[in-house]
Amino acid sequence: MNNDTICALATANGVGALGIIRVSGNDALSVVQKSFPAKKLEKQKSHTIHYGYFVDGEEAIDEVMLSIFLAPKSFTTENSVEIAFHGSPHIGKRILETLIKNGARMAKAGEFTLRAFINGRIDLSQAEAIADVIASENEASRKVAINQLKGGITNEISFLRTDLLNFVSLIELELDFAEEDVEFADRSALIQLLNKIELKLNSLIESFQYGNAIKNGTAVAIIGKPNAGKSTLLNALLKEERAIVSNIAGTTRDTIEEVLHIKGHAFRLIDTAGLRETMDEIEAIGVKKAKEKVENANILVYLADAGTEDFSEDIEMIESLLREDLKLIICATKIDEVSPSAYEKVEDIFRNKISHDFDFITISAVENQNIQDLKNELSSYVEQLKASENNVVITNQRHFEALQKSLDAVHKVKEAISFQISTELLAYELRNALEHLGEISGEVTNDEVLGNIFSKFCIGK
Repeated sequence: MNNDTICALATANGVGALGIIRVSGNDALSVVQKSFPAKKLEKQKSHTIHYGYFVDGEEAIDEVMLSIFLAPKSFTTENSVEIAFHGSPHIGKRILETLIKNGARMAKAGEFTLRAFINGRIDLSQAEAIADVIASENEASRKVAINQLKGGITNEISFLRTDLLNFVSLIELELDFAEEDVEFADRSALIQLLNKIELKLNSLIESFQYGNAIKNGTAVAIIGKPNAGKSTLLNALLKEERAIVSNIAGTTRDTIEEVLHIKGHAFRLIDTAGLRETMDEIEAIGVKKAKEKVENANILVYLADAGTEDFSEDIEMIESLLREDLKLIICATKIDEVSPSAYEKVEDIFRNKISHDFDFITISAVENQNIQDLKNELSSYVEQLKASENNVVITNQRHFEALQKSLDAVHKVKEAISFQISTELLAYELRNALEHLGEISGEVTNDEVLGNIFSKFCIGK
């Protein structure tokens, strides 16, 4: 199938000023030539642009500009043509139909990038980075994806893998001379290398929590009793009337989710139903969903009305929702309605009763008091996840799992050396470590993995 000439719309569907159709394959120039009589394309230089009409037989479909990229100096390393046309969906459809008539076929999802990978222009982690660049929704995720596109993670791994490969070769050589009982691989030097690899793998694995926050956003559950000010706070953070605000308890029956960007990071804010015992069946479902959202949240922002006399229910609810990896922020709300001494007392109560570490903030969402303090606290959570000494951040679940498998294999190699296990088993564990490291860049892979990765791409990329 790699010998086929493929074509697809590279720009978004819908009306626009311009649209672009990509064509790639050994016969790309001849396929396009059948509908572009203005110039002899095979006589043109690479990276040149040409004006003319794209035709279907005698009928002119549109006035276009063709960009020519000759192999191997193209994204796919094949002959490629990009056709820029007036952005009518109908015109794009007609051009694609004509190209197929001329001998091309429609590209599958991610097939252009797959060809770039198969032809050696990019490795697998860079291919995945292309999808991450396209999907980036904030500055932090863009920077991380661009760094990976430039080969960041591959560069980190390749040096370690090369050194490890040298030791594997020596161990394999020992197997060939098993009867002579000789050692070609210095075991102490191998231990030093394994310690170095272990440190690097741990550093990359630890960066995944930060990377996941960058890529998918940090989930923030806004929780509290009815009328604690949850919806008012959501509106204040978003600076728009996103949630209904009412003095009637139980107004919010379902969860409301919105994305807030703070200092280049995305936060998925989840406004939930007020937590209380209720006979209302619909409200009870909302309370259940609220608790489920907390289970998947990174940060719990618990709102407590500063004017409340008894916080025993709040304390009981907080304790029931806590987990070791959950960041807790307790906000005393409606401080515009009470004296400073009142909300100072609130903090003392929670400090004495809550077993989990937490940050305490006083706010008035109605008066917009200290809302920025809460935003700063959310932002600092993400910044603290970042390991300052590590420039490469893992954002991909597949990479994370491959790194963990590599680390497990390294541990087994070290155990094999310490227990003086046979050379055959040592070679086996070393090959495992090499294989898992190679999975990241695609040096070791299979069709199922490739199919899963590239099926998530859009057609035309």
